[in-house]
Amino acid sequence: MKRVVEVCVDRLDSVLACAEAGVGRIELCAALSEGGLTPSLGFLKAAREIFPGEIMMMIRPRAGDFLYSDLEVEMMCMEIALGSERGADGFVFGCLRRDGEIDEEMTARLLDAALPKPVTFHRAFDVTRDLSRSLEILVRLGVPRVLTSGGEADVWKGLVRLRKLQEQAAGRIVILPGGGVVCERVLELMDSVGTNEVHLSARKTLRSEMEFVREDIPMGASQVITEAEHRVADVELLRRLCDRLS
Repeated sequence: MKRVVEVCVDRLDSVLACAEAGVGRIELCAALSEGGLTPSLGFLKAAREIFPGEIMMMIRPRAGDFLYSDLEVEMMCMEIALGSERGADGFVFGCLRRDGEIDEEMTARLLDAALPKPVTFHRAFDVTRDLSRSLEILVRLGVPRVLTSGGEADVWKGLVRLRKLQEQAAGRIVILPGGGVVCERVLELMDSVGTNEVHLSARKTLRSEMEFVREDIPMGASQVITEAEHRVADVELLRRLCDRLS
């Protein structure tokens, strides 16, 4: 069986690199620094024009946890519809309940929205209470692929669990190892897990070509928060502000 390398990308030059290298499948994201978010439709359109392989579009509306409201899932379904129209070959998402179990109802809604295109349940799987039980839920829902590091910070720490998941899957669902994968050890990982697919970013660091740089003024958050916290607009603060300005 042909081996598949899936590369996660959040820049157009990375998409171009994948096209030039002959990569067969990419996971198109925004903000890999946040674990991957839904890319813009402009990014998808541009990627589709230069990448001939399979494009799996990330559907994740925000950073943080994977506990979504009905309104957020409606938005995710809209993103899937728009992505389908603009050339996405499949979609990547994951929904959990507050108790750490897979949200079967919302996952089913997103699966229906994606039909007939394939989907991957992303590493939200790794933070569920019981990976074995979660795998059976995904199989029952008809999810064709799950991205996982074996419930650990990276695939090497989760290697034993990945092997067990691969055995449990028994051909009913594809186990896609990802998280801490480096090119030099891809074949070792595939052989160790017994899978024909792998997920990685294969990135290098480039220095900006800007001649004038203000490194003391960051454009993003100055403090990294965990997935257990959210920073959202405060309605009371905004009301008081609007009242003062009116």
